[in-house]
Amino acid sequence: MSKTYIITGISRGLGAGTVEALLSENEKVFGIGRSNPFGEKIGFMQCDFANPSAIDALDFESLEGDVVLINNAGIIGDIGRISEQESSDLERVMQVNVFAPMALTRKVYAQLGEDQSFTLVNISSGAANRSIPSWASYCASKAALNRLTENFYIEEQERNRKVIAYAVAPGVIDTGMQAEIRAASIEDFSERDNFVRMKEEGMLYSKEEAANRLLQLLKMPFSGEVFQDLRNL
Repeated sequence: MSKTYIITGISRGLGAGTVEALLSENEKVFGIGRSNPFGEKIGFMQCDFANPSAIDALDFESLEGDVVLINNAGIIGDIGRISEQESSDLERVMQVNVFAPMALTRKVYAQLGEDQSFTLVNISSGAANRSIPSWASYCASKAALNRLTENFYIEEQERNRKVIAYAVAPGVIDTGMQAEIRAASIEDFSERDNFVRMKEEGMLYSKEEAANRLLQLLKMPFSGEVFQDLRNL
């Protein structure tokens, strides 16, 4: 059966790299986000994931074949200690990194017929598994996303539905988010110099390599293991 790929956060980074890799394989790609650098090569809906009502307004007329949803869009939030933030960024980060992808998951999944398989890929982070100073909201959001991804999978297994689900840690990719991290002051972010060093020593993945690893994962038989780290492939 043919496949339809739906990807969020396609303007840069892993999202853009994944779209490029899929187009090179002549796959059908549908992008959702604030901008579309690929023009008519893909289907596109504009959506700001920081707006809770934006996903409700999305209208999928039809989704053909097996569907792969890659929830890639995400934000780091304010880099700073909880006690020193003038106002908490938790609501904004959770909206973009957790509420939006899960709302989109429900919306897409509800439209599928029982003969269509569904693969959910939520782009998580190694930060889901450890606390990083000054990244409280980001760490919390990725931990929540991991748990929700696994819950979705085991719940649909109970219903004997054709579902695959991954929460994927992609590794440290050379993206705009990494530039934002490196630009933080050492006073606000005690681990900043580690990220500066990784950039200087060429330790960051390119978006192309990360995307190829992600597609490699999707081509492998599903083992039932929801949590995946692309650095292990």
